[in-house]
Amino acid sequence: MAQRTDTQALPAARPRRKWSPRARRDTINGILFALPWMIGLALFWIYPILASFYYSFTRYDVINDPQFIGLDNYVFMLTEDPTFQVVLYNTIYIVVVGIPLAVAVAFLLASLLNTDIVGRPIFRTIFFLPSIAPAIAVAMVWLWIYNPNYGLINATLASWGFQVVPWLSSPSLAKLSLIVISVWGQGATIVIFLAALQDVPRELHDAAKVDGADAVQRFRHVTIPLCTPSILFVVVTHLIGWFQYFTIAWVMTKGGPLQSTEFYSMYLYRSAFAYLKMGYASALAWMLFLIVVACTIVIFRSSDRWVHYRGV
Repeated sequence: MAQRTDTQALPAARPRRKWSPRARRDTINGILFALPWMIGLALFWIYPILASFYYSFTRYDVINDPQFIGLDNYVFMLTEDPTFQVVLYNTIYIVVVGIPLAVAVAFLLASLLNTDIVGRPIFRTIFFLPSIAPAIAVAMVWLWIYNPNYGLINATLASWGFQVVPWLSSPSLAKLSLIVISVWGQGATIVIFLAALQDVPRELHDAAKVDGADAVQRFRHVTIPLCTPSILFVVVTHLIGWFQYFTIAWVMTKGGPLQSTEFYSMYLYRSAFAYLKMGYASALAWMLFLIVVACTIVIFRSSDRWVHYRGV
């Protein structure tokens, strides 16, 4: 057998492509146009993220220079800080109870608004309006609704002879009262589910109806499975947002009564700007990031068993 020569063994070298003056000029112009955004990204996003990661390993009060203390902030957080356990429980409670309730209510309302009812555009507008109202305005309105003396709900209950309910002053009811407000403001989620419902093929419902499935069975076995991609999106976005629940609770309860509505973001805010524990607040922020990432990974890993994509 004849051996290959060096010329046969090596592929022919391809000539290196040179940039034309126009391509070089277009590249430079593109970089110059994107440079303000890149500078803003570096100054207002990348640097704060990296700085907070460093500060999480320090004792830093803004006034004095940061002192490196290693993992002490994280050790104190997980083993010695009683408030951390309280805020973590409150946040997990509102996430575990609030997200399924909000998603279920939004999906049911979207299903009703997807039917042929009189005044459907008006109802769609009414359900969407709470999602565009400012959070501060929403909190002030619900403060009046929940007021034990002259609030709308308690005044109605008192006129019917029922006992006044301490919605925000009872530790056992305060979190549920805040969840009700969040469920009430699911207009944007209803719009997402409406788009998903309108994308369900009508012929699948007709085929299931021919096979003898009633309305409930068609809803359970046809409508819901085909909307699970949208449900997955809503669950993940709600998870990220509800772990950072802050504005309405801060305006309405300030964490009370008895820390029953002291949520993770509120404690992080107090640690940073009230107690000037910037190092510890940075550690809290990174712990929250890890918790959200872990929960999101669990949801995506489990989505193979309950999310159904058409044609897959």
